[in-house]
Amino acid sequence: MSETTKDINRVTGTIIGISFRLILYAIAILLIYKGATKGYEFGHEIFYASAMEAPPGHSMEIQVDAGDSVSAVGKTLEENGLINNQYSFIIQAMVYDYEIQPGTYTLNTSLTSREILDILSTDVQEEEE
Repeated sequence: MSETTKDINRVTGTIIGISFRLILYAIAILLIYKGATKGYEFGHEIFYASAMEAPPGHSMEIQVDAGDSVSAVGKTLEENGLINNQYSFIIQAMVYDYEIQPGTYTLNTSLTSREILDILSTDVQEEEE
């Protein structure tokens, strides 16, 4: 190989190496940005929960059986459109130390997940008395 060919190969290799590193940096920055925004949104859902609809919303009846886990209740609530994210509901129940009581509850889409947790942690028999 001639000296010119070696120089061209060396310059080309350097350009490819720099381009590859720039692409990796761009991907890393994008992942960090996405992770930070998703983390913020998730934290916001936990500590500043909002209702799914403005008042008056829609009411629906939810049955919680004895032995239902918080995750099962959260999944049911999310499927019925009462909460936005079952995982933030589960973490709220753990952080704020709620214990869900069995019973039949009438819940509204204008309630926040914290308000729903307040209702679900109140014993139905206490309400009837």
